[in-house]
Amino acid sequence: MASSGIGPVDLSVEPDLQPLYPTPAQIGDLLLPSVGLSPSQKTELVSHCVIRACVFADISLLSFLLSDHHAQAFVDLSKQDEDGLGLISIAILGFGSESERDIEREECVRLLVSEGCDVNVADYAGWTALHYASLLSPPTLVSYLLTHGSSPLALTRRNLTPLDIVTAHSTVPGREDVAFLLEEAMREVGWKGGRMEEQRRSLEKRMRRIGRRRHVQEEIEKTLGIHSRWWGDEDAFFSPDSDEEPEDEVLPDSMLTPPPDFSSMLVFSPMTLPDIFQSLITDFPPSLRNAEPANALYMMSRFACLNCDHNWVEDLIIGATDAIEDVFFNHAEDPTYLIFWLYNTTVWLHLMRCDNAISRTCEWLGSLALIEEILNSVFVFIIRFAERRIDELLDAALLDYSPLSSEFESIQFESEWSFLRSFGAGKKKANGGASSANTVRGAPPMSPTQLSRPPSPPNPQPSASSPNARTFASIRQTLSRARAPSSATPLQSLFSDPQHPPPPSPKDAISFMTALHTLLVLSGINPAIVTQFWSQVMYWTACEIFNRVLTRKKYLCRSRAVQISMNLGVIEEWIGSMELPRGVGSHFAPVHDLLNWLQCLSSITEFANLIATIQTMKHLNPLQMRRAVRDYKYEVNEGRMTEECNQYLAQLQKDWERHRVKMGVEQLRKELGEREREREESISASPSLHDVPIASDQASSISQESAAQRSIDALFDRTQEKLLWEPAKAPDPLGELLDSRYMLPLLLPSDPRMLGALPTKPPTLDDEKRTGIRISFDGSSRSESRASFGNRGAMGWRLSKHLRDIGPSTLQYVDGSRAAARWTRPVEIEDEEGDKPPPPYASDDPNDESGELKLDTEVVHLTALTRAPSGRSRGRASVVNGTPIDQIGDPLAPQ
Repeated sequence: MASSGIGPVDLSVEPDLQPLYPTPAQIGDLLLPSVGLSPSQKTELVSHCVIRACVFADISLLSFLLSDHHAQAFVDLSKQDEDGLGLISIAILGFGSESERDIEREECVRLLVSEGCDVNVADYAGWTALHYASLLSPPTLVSYLLTHGSSPLALTRRNLTPLDIVTAHSTVPGREDVAFLLEEAMREVGWKGGRMEEQRRSLEKRMRRIGRRRHVQEEIEKTLGIHSRWWGDEDAFFSPDSDEEPEDEVLPDSMLTPPPDFSSMLVFSPMTLPDIFQSLITDFPPSLRNAEPANALYMMSRFACLNCDHNWVEDLIIGATDAIEDVFFNHAEDPTYLIFWLYNTTVWLHLMRCDNAISRTCEWLGSLALIEEILNSVFVFIIRFAERRIDELLDAALLDYSPLSSEFESIQFESEWSFLRSFGAGKKKANGGASSANTVRGAPPMSPTQLSRPPSPPNPQPSASSPNARTFASIRQTLSRARAPSSATPLQSLFSDPQHPPPPSPKDAISFMTALHTLLVLSGINPAIVTQFWSQVMYWTACEIFNRVLTRKKYLCRSRAVQISMNLGVIEEWIGSMELPRGVGSHFAPVHDLLNWLQCLSSITEFANLIATIQTMKHLNPLQMRRAVRDYKYEVNEGRMTEECNQYLAQLQKDWERHRVKMGVEQLRKELGEREREREESISASPSLHDVPIASDQASSISQESAAQRSIDALFDRTQEKLLWEPAKAPDPLGELLDSRYMLPLLLPSDPRMLGALPTKPPTLDDEKRTGIRISFDGSSRSESRASFGNRGAMGWRLSKHLRDIGPSTLQYVDGSRAAARWTRPVEIEDEEGDKPPPPYASDDPNDESGELKLDTEVVHLTALTRAPSGRSRGRASVVNGTPIDQIGDPLAPQ
């Protein structure tokens, strides 16, 4: 048996060169010369332990490897893993996984940098340690890397800097400090802002704008009750570029007066007008800044004027205006319908007046006057809507609301019983009022001497030095001295019932007016119309406040006068904050004079003071002054006007009544003279001598109208300030009350191009305008300068070419409601026995019998407008002997 030779078997254990949890003691033993590891094995072991120390932030192991004399020779600080990550990047990637070891991890990075590890080593994607640190590590480590050689301009393979990583589209939450450090470091090396930063800032600005628009939309919907479909396409309304239109665009004449071809016309037949009006006007859904109806009616008017006779024009204009009138009559309580058709009638009139090819013809036919009449009607409907809403808040928010309730409620008046006041206070608290409790429940009523109230002003002593100073003395100074204690929270407010809403205040009125004004501006209503709208609303508000104060005895006292004056100050401050002309608030002048008269009449004890006071009250007549004195409520211990002053006011009243009779007779003669002159003109008679004074009155009225028209035109002059604008003046009242039903004339700009002017962004959406004023829909608005802010400079307006944008989708409305199905599926024509083919288009050759369809795109003037207008009015039949269709015939029928 042969024996086989077996060599010696090495049973020694191979050392673990990649331990899972290496320790300094274990690595130190393996690196001893007695272990017998080869240099390659020692290099593999040390490299693996360095990476493990960086991954797990083992500062003790890393310090051992970098300081031990056996391991130093085998440490490679340029070591990269399979993804190309350097040692510093590997250590940084662990931030956030174990937050309790973040301090040790930062110390590991600092140790590697101090030992000479390259901080700008990039991985295969081009990311350096600073890229990872900007996204993961604390700002202290980012600052350390920047100060130890890390380049803030290092780019990845996709050309991204560390700042781009943090602020790609928007700043990563919690990394604002890191972004600031990177920006400063990049600016120090000559960086002036990159593309990504500009995109990020632009995106953040746009997102803030979109958020503000959403807030405005929600507030308008809540305040005015508007449905969300009014805003139309949400993407278009919230488009960031929607507000970036140029301030002014020069419209060429070719756009104002298009060439006379069918590219700027919409062909129609008078037989289809009812269906067109049904789909284009009656059933048209209103939406924000949608001028499709105006452009469609304008293009149809061009076809009727340039290719047809006056009957076609009158059928179109009269039918359209009747349909528009029916729409806003049926939706008088919906502001979206009213504002939508105010915008479209204004645009329609603008397009018609700017088109030189048809403007003179339509002016001669009276068509433009019909459009202006409809525009004025819908303008009045919006005014009435605003008046109804303000009327609901007028008494509670402006007349009864007391901004200083604790000071005013303790004032006593003559002939007023104290125990009735206690019942009244309890009633106010039950209704959710802001009055404070003066007595404890169950306690007996307090006597007048026990009540705590500010003292009434003492009777002024005669003095020859300053008679007017005492004339306008009021309790405003007394209340201002007592205002500080009222700033504390009343005790009963801590136990108030949250189910009862707070009483109305001027903030509620301001909230409604802000929402309505913002909606008018966003809807593109002409700035001159917006200004005149608020002028009319403020005129009505001033008249109603004046009449209610003068006719209700509870308001005829100096304390209520101060209270109402403070509430009016909020309204006047709102006018400036909305950047409306100062003349809009000039209608409150009679109200201010009446309130000043109520505050000072009890202090007038000398005849000279009375004369000086009356001379300052330029907006009050003697009847109104006498009525306020007669029904005035005197406080306890308040002074009274002397008998001599009362007699003088009575004499002024008698003189004014005689003046009233004289003015009434003159007005009657004027009306009779006008009727006589109209009768004489109807029979072509020469004017009589009695017409001379009438002509002078007419000349004065014409001069007033021309001045008002120049004032409107000046609003569009960018060289003039809007504070110079003055509204049309209402007739001076001859009696005690003001005429709140009087309508100020609506004046349109003389330049037809200005009819298409659009307002600038409202202050609620403009960042630059919001810096000096805080505007919110809760009614709080405080300006830096109450008297001057918002009234300086020219009125903001701009022209836009998008006003004439019209798409193919408008054709579905022109086809009529019955033909709308053609736009969703093709029309199938079935040949049935007895059916006649549709009439072909008119051909130049009457003998053409080929049967081919021929389209003639040349403009053919069927009937020239040489006859006088038919004199038809809106709502009547077209002509006496049949309809225009019967007389003219079908224009599409074969000739």
